[in-house]
Amino acid sequence: MADCHIGGWREDKLNELTIQVFRDAIDICIKEHVAFILIAGDLFDTALPNIDLIKEVASILEKVKRRDIEVYIIPGSHDFSPSGKTFLDVLENSGLVINVNKYDGDNKLLFFEDKTGVKITGLLGKRSGLEREDYKNLEKEHLENEKGFKIFMFHTTLEEFKPKYLENVKGQNYADLPKNFNYYAGGHVHYLFDTEKDGYGKIVYPGPLFPNNFKEIEELKHGGFCIVNDNLELTRIPIKAKDVLNFIIEGDNPEEINLKLDDITNLNVDDKLILLRIKGELENGKVSDVKVKEIIKKLISKGAYAVLKNTEKLKVKELEEIRIEGNVEDVEREIIKNNLGRVNIEGNEEELINGLFNVLNMSKEEGERVNDFEERLWDNVKKVLKYDN
Repeated sequence: MADCHIGGWREDKLNELTIQVFRDAIDICIKEHVAFILIAGDLFDTALPNIDLIKEVASILEKVKRRDIEVYIIPGSHDFSPSGKTFLDVLENSGLVINVNKYDGDNKLLFFEDKTGVKITGLLGKRSGLEREDYKNLEKEHLENEKGFKIFMFHTTLEEFKPKYLENVKGQNYADLPKNFNYYAGGHVHYLFDTEKDGYGKIVYPGPLFPNNFKEIEELKHGGFCIVNDNLELTRIPIKAKDVLNFIIEGDNPEEINLKLDDITNLNVDDKLILLRIKGELENGKVSDVKVKEIIKKLISKGAYAVLKNTEKLKVKELEEIRIEGNVEDVEREIIKNNLGRVNIEGNEEELINGLFNVLNMSKEEGERVNDFEERLWDNVKKVLKYDN
């Protein structure tokens, strides 16, 4: 399995599902009497996850340990930390997992031999594809000459097999992987793929254990993992945490969209995960006239497990062209002034504009975490807008 991204959602209900599907996957592994488990990166969504998530994961892994099933793991681009501080080390020190991305004194990757005789090693993933340097410098000869049934774990994009939506992402060539392994357990790209290449054995991406964003739930509906036997016969195991109802709502005015949204509340949504993709170019009214929050409250009151919305393709009709001379700031201010009639503004317009410009010109401070910066930015925006709800 790979790309569990436990704790990766903003919504608590979705984070609960990331734990639930991990627990379900491990229970299936135990029931099927697997020899060992591979996690090819991004068990967590961050190198320093919430302590409650760590407790849950440790409790689940403890069940595996009691049944003498080893869990082999590599850090991924999310749970890897350049500082070396990651809670995967805590899990390893507790005897719950084995990180196979280890080197000997000559900077050669080590093999870890399972009680079954299978030999496992692997290379971690890093953010922004920085693991490419590790592959370039990887000492491969001893890996390729090692005898026995071998598995190589990796967490990177392979150029030849990447889907169309990743066409602008630079990946590794599969020829950068060491040869002569029976199985290559991959992670990082969230799609289902497997192939066999001469000299390279079977190369597999299992897909995410649980979808990591709106688009993935929309397309995949659920996550899953693979069980592979010693003949390299692969079985994909789906993990369906909740039924997904996906709605695409389109219109050119808020009234039309609101009517279509309201129709959804008449359906059976009990314990279902609801996706609302709302799009269109509004001929009149404002985006805020679309009553998404009210509809979400109704759906939750009718028993929906959670409701996710996507309004990135909902916008007002293009602004009329305005010819203005001056510097960028003058142009921006004039455009805003000419279009203030499209929204409801209370108070001094000039004060509001100046305040927003000052806030949105803020920069992230040295060493400041992204979440902390976003929170500081949003707090300042709310002060300017006098938004205290």
